[in-house]
Amino acid sequence: MPDQRERTRRSVLLYAGGAIATALTTPLLTAPVLAAIHYPFAARSIWLHNLHTGEHLNSVYWEDGKYVPETLRRVNWVLRDHRTEEVCRISPELVDLLAVLRVKLRTREPFQVLSGYRSPSTNALLAAMTDGVAQNSLHMHGKAIDIRVPDRSLVKVHRAAMALEAGGVGYYPRSDFVHVDVGRVRRW
Repeated sequence: MPDQRERTRRSVLLYAGGAIATALTTPLLTAPVLAAIHYPFAARSIWLHNLHTGEHLNSVYWEDGKYVPETLRRVNWVLRDHRTEEVCRISPELVDLLAVLRVKLRTREPFQVLSGYRSPSTNALLAAMTDGVAQNSLHMHGKAIDIRVPDRSLVKVHRAAMALEAGGVGYYPRSDFVHVDVGRVRRW
């Protein structure tokens, strides 16, 4: 039977090995976002309500240290361009960002989605109708989403998203949404 010192040494080696495995399998997010994910092997869920289609998704998207492919396919579908029905691969990092934002907001409500993926034709249409739509929007790459949260003020959602420092954050009080993306850190 190993002595106490040998058990401690094994525990340290196992912990270090787990930390390395976690670093290799955890999505590449900024330090503040990773700090909010306390248990990288714990299940993570996403809860979305697409306001245009009425569809809901409340499902585990990460468990046992990896993404759940079927849930990510469902995320792609729920966040499709509702005007054209085109589906795009949504960045798993965006899903992670939403999961962390939900924890930071301490909400038990879904994200209400106003815009997920946008096809190039939809993006061009919106750009022609209003100011503030980027020509090469991250929405067209599955890396951005426009949201609100029913039980949190827009100001709180905006502040929480900015505090994560995990990408772009736009504040649109007249249109009643906050934009978050996994591009470079910036705000407007």
